[in-house]
Amino acid sequence: MKGNILLIGASGDIGSAAAKKLMSDGYHLILHYHSNQASVEALMEVDKQHAVLAAYQANLANEAEVNAFIEEISFAVDGIVFAGGHAHYGLFQDMKPKEMDDLLQVHVKSPWLITHHFLPDMIRQKRGAILFVTSMWGDHGASNEVVYSSVKGAQNIFVKALAKEVALSNVRVNAVSPGFIDTKMNHNLSAEETHAFIDEIPANRAGRPEEVANAISYLLSEESSYIQGEIIRINGGL
Repeated sequence: MKGNILLIGASGDIGSAAAKKLMSDGYHLILHYHSNQASVEALMEVDKQHAVLAAYQANLANEAEVNAFIEEISFAVDGIVFAGGHAHYGLFQDMKPKEMDDLLQVHVKSPWLITHHFLPDMIRQKRGAILFVTSMWGDHGASNEVVYSSVKGAQNIFVKALAKEVALSNVRVNAVSPGFIDTKMNHNLSAEETHAFIDEIPANRAGRPEEVANAISYLLSEESSYIQGEIIRINGGL
């Protein structure tokens, strides 16, 4: 499919790589970011195709901001990519309720609200795609990332359930589930921790954001027209 893609979390490493790939694919993009405006401006500077229709700032942890953001979008939305979010590292017993609430809002409630707003038009047109960037921890769980693992698992189940509900309307719902990718989210790890993690990966290296972006591109394209409710794992064989 070609058309307008709403890219949530365009300023992150994976979101930025996805934006560049989708630009080259011929999509028009509606970019969302939280705080890294410089990253979005950098995307616009390399936008030779004039693919970016608009960029909007919103904190996904703030429901009022999310509602205002989606009401502000005046463009048709043919597809949505949820590439935003943040992790939390630490013992579950030490987490504050606000930290739990923020993770739930960012990764589950806000994507629900955004999808709920734009899905009816996709169903009426019998055309659309919704794609989540989840995480390997949504499958396996991770100590010191208990709530993050939980909300990523919730994304996986939302993908599978919604995919069944809208399949007859020709709206595709899928996800990519990255493993260890070389992004800023993993830069909190020490060199020793990074090497130990990579030693467990059969490919013996970290993935690149561009490799995740390639999978996103495929799942939005007509080449994946019979793929529905799938979670494509991009993890080097882990």
